[in-house]
Amino acid sequence: MPENERRLGIGVLGCGPIAQAAHLDAVRRARNADLAAICDVAPDLLARMAAIHEPRTTYTDYDAMLADPAVGGVIVATADQFHVAHALRAVQAGKPVLVEKPLGVAVEEAEALRAAAEAAAVRVQVGTMKRFDPGIAFARRFVEESLGQRLAMKAWYGDGTARYAMTDNLQPVIVSSGAARRPEGDPKADRPRYLLLGHGSHLVDTTRFLGGPIAAVRARRIERFGAWCWFVEVAFADGAVGHLDLTVAVRGDWREGFSVDGEFGSVVAKTFNPWFLRASEVECFSLRDGQYHRPLGEDAHVYRLQVEAFAGAVLDGTPSHGADAADGVAAVRALVAIARSVDSDDWVRLADATGGV
Repeated sequence: MPENERRLGIGVLGCGPIAQAAHLDAVRRARNADLAAICDVAPDLLARMAAIHEPRTTYTDYDAMLADPAVGGVIVATADQFHVAHALRAVQAGKPVLVEKPLGVAVEEAEALRAAAEAAAVRVQVGTMKRFDPGIAFARRFVEESLGQRLAMKAWYGDGTARYAMTDNLQPVIVSSGAARRPEGDPKADRPRYLLLGHGSHLVDTTRFLGGPIAAVRARRIERFGAWCWFVEVAFADGAVGHLDLTVAVRGDWREGFSVDGEFGSVVAKTFNPWFLRASEVECFSLRDGQYHRPLGEDAHVYRLQVEAFAGAVLDGTPSHGADAADGVAAVRALVAIARSVDSDDWVRLADATGGV
């Protein structure tokens, strides 16, 4: 890193699984950020994470961390149900915030956070880190610069039966605490809602990233032998058509990818389990030169790249293709519209989507 490059002091709220598996390590590895603080209400968990990751300081009180002048930005790594409330407190304290996906669990709360961030001119970035997969970023540039008018997009996301055997080998050993703060009830009890929020948020954001704004959806859902599948017909705002497939869990390996067809070319991609930190295999065919184009994607630590983009945007206003608050709201609207369409067996316009997933 150049000696004169500035660094953003980041405070991480929450020491749960996603912080342990991704965010704490990503901040430590980032070329333009430092782990200024970590915060959790569980003292035992906080002490263990501090021993491993060595932040400058620790807090059990979130407001105290927000008041720390060394904390120039915050990562919210708490449960989905707390995202908006915790991000809103950061915005009110004038701290830019990177909030784990999804931005919220209901349209109205996500809209309220976006409005507050815009009024305060405080950056909000959503943790849909797949945008920083070099293959997906390459596909986005090709779509914007070379594809011409879009015709259709298909995207699929299948969480495989071997997923946890793989991630247990790849992630650090996750520790928990009886003192950790958890949402009321059991968020995993409503299985379709839990899966749609956790996995569907990635599928929807990648679709919007490559296909543009979604105008309406028509969805079906089926459950058999403990597996769930959503088939979603998509009407894009630019008139293109699309189809999404979310299946949990496919009997086999992780299955994720997309295709985009347009006026002057096409894109086909295979995306891997994110914990392998492996770039998507992408082939972009250009009608203009009659050739396929593909990136090497040698650096695919998407969580670190996400932090670096966040820090660069905060410190220097560096342009970033990370999801902002408006993207986060649009993704929540899409998830709610999918859920409503399953209930009504009809098209649902995203503009009409209200309530929670």
